[in-house]
Amino acid sequence: MDLVDRNLLNIIQSRFPLADEPYQEIGEELGIGGDEVISRLAELKRQNVVRQISAIFDTRRLAYKTTLVAFAYEPEKLHDGALFINRHPGVSHNYAREGSYYNLWFTIAVPPDGDLEATIIWMAEQTGAQNYRIMPTIRFFKIGVNFDMVNRKSSAHNYNPDAAPGEQAQRTPAPDWNQAVPVAEEEKAAIRELQEDLDLVSRPFDAMSERLGITNAGLFALAEDFQERKIMRRFSAVLHHRRSGFRANAMIVWKVPEERYEEVGMIMAEHSAVTHCYQRPTFPDWPYTHFTMVHATTPDGCEEIGEEISKATGITDNLMLYSTREYKKTRVKYFVEDYEEFWENEQAELAAVDD
Repeated sequence: MDLVDRNLLNIIQSRFPLADEPYQEIGEELGIGGDEVISRLAELKRQNVVRQISAIFDTRRLAYKTTLVAFAYEPEKLHDGALFINRHPGVSHNYAREGSYYNLWFTIAVPPDGDLEATIIWMAEQTGAQNYRIMPTIRFFKIGVNFDMVNRKSSAHNYNPDAAPGEQAQRTPAPDWNQAVPVAEEEKAAIRELQEDLDLVSRPFDAMSERLGITNAGLFALAEDFQERKIMRRFSAVLHHRRSGFRANAMIVWKVPEERYEEVGMIMAEHSAVTHCYQRPTFPDWPYTHFTMVHATTPDGCEEIGEEISKATGITDNLMLYSTREYKKTRVKYFVEDYEEFWENEQAELAAVDD
């Protein structure tokens, strides 16, 4: 990648334009033509540096149920178990991690009428997991993956989806932070369009708008409304962090005293290298309350970030869980018939097990 590529990647991660000719607008900022932007992105996709350019939606706001899950496997069962779990369309992230008894970590979402816990238990039984832990989010402190490709460091923006209006980086959660937002059928159709990978053509939104029977201006207005209602987080590119040069990532889990949950979470969220910061439940064999995701070009870089967080918070009891294999990383697709059919079949299997 040259400097133009790196600046291009910085732009599309953070402020991809919702415009009739977005690649032309990006080109004007970079001092190149729109066609060159398209050709560069095509090459970056071919190299799997850019995974996808699309809208990112908030699972909870769309009434889907979601959680992080940790499974413990005997080493010889881990790979097959991970591949089985990958089959579920609601599994968006699935990583083998070292550093704890639980060696497979994945996120899963099911539709509003799905049984999240029953699905996870069924997965554990089907794959021979030794144990499992369901770890839903208790509190968001930050979610905002962003890699500064020019300076080659993580530069995550401080986005807190739970913050009250006007208190983006403040301590007050919005009263409806964990409540679904009603979505009309025509809005579901727009979500189905916006969640797909954007075409590399000069006017990529035209086909979407035509299928929806609206103008591009109408589509962009819907996207803006989705963001105001916190249904949609942003429209941007997602990079493959390893292919982008960030070859090390660690989920650092921290044991934080109850009286410091909020204070420490806010401090952790302020670190630019922290892309995700959550509070999650504890268990008799799992005392860790706060989860921070960090990325760096080397494992030593992750260790340095961990030390900086520890120094800033005074929290020393932690585990560094490094990913050893990425089994799956994608985006959950919402209101898609093929997925709905899968979930219906899955529920039938679960019912048969219960019987």
